[in-house]
Amino acid sequence: VWTDGLTSLDRYKGRCYDIEPVAGEENQYIAYVAYPLDLFEEGSVTNLFTSIVGNVFGFKALRALRLEDIRVPPAYSKTFIGPPHGIQVERDKLNKYGRPLLGCTIKPKLGLSAKNYGRAVYECLRGGLDFTKDDENVNSQPFMRWRDRFLFVAEALFKSQSETGEIKGHYLN
Repeated sequence: VWTDGLTSLDRYKGRCYDIEPVAGEENQYIAYVAYPLDLFEEGSVTNLFTSIVGNVFGFKALRALRLEDIRVPPAYSKTFIGPPHGIQVERDKLNKYGRPLLGCTIKPKLGLSAKNYGRAVYECLRGGLDFTKDDENVNSQPFMRWRDRFLFVAEALFKSQSETGEIKGHYLN
């Protein structure tokens, strides 16, 4: 094949190093797969999980698949340096000290419009929470565009701050 020698496929491919039948189950198995660390971007949880489960769960030939366990070598774990800043920066921004910060994630996947999303943010912040945040899957869907969500959240944030006299926060994706 003309592509022989152009890639390092053998060096970088995942390897199934063991397969065990599931006790008491017909045609069900546990497969143990290992991947070379060079396949993964250092410090990227997103890349790690996308690489491991992103494509394989889309295979139509697999009727049922479940990730049971993942083991990350210490050498790779050490590449995660953590968030760009810590809790102290958040406390300073919100002017909240001496107690836990209270927040929640709004779940717009339930069909909230941008306006109703803003209303939910307002009710949470007015009700005593320090911050709200977008669900990890929220970006700019047809039923709730990012710009619209941003504007309604900003309105909710400013209104709740004005009514409570406290600094409030919202974490947008």
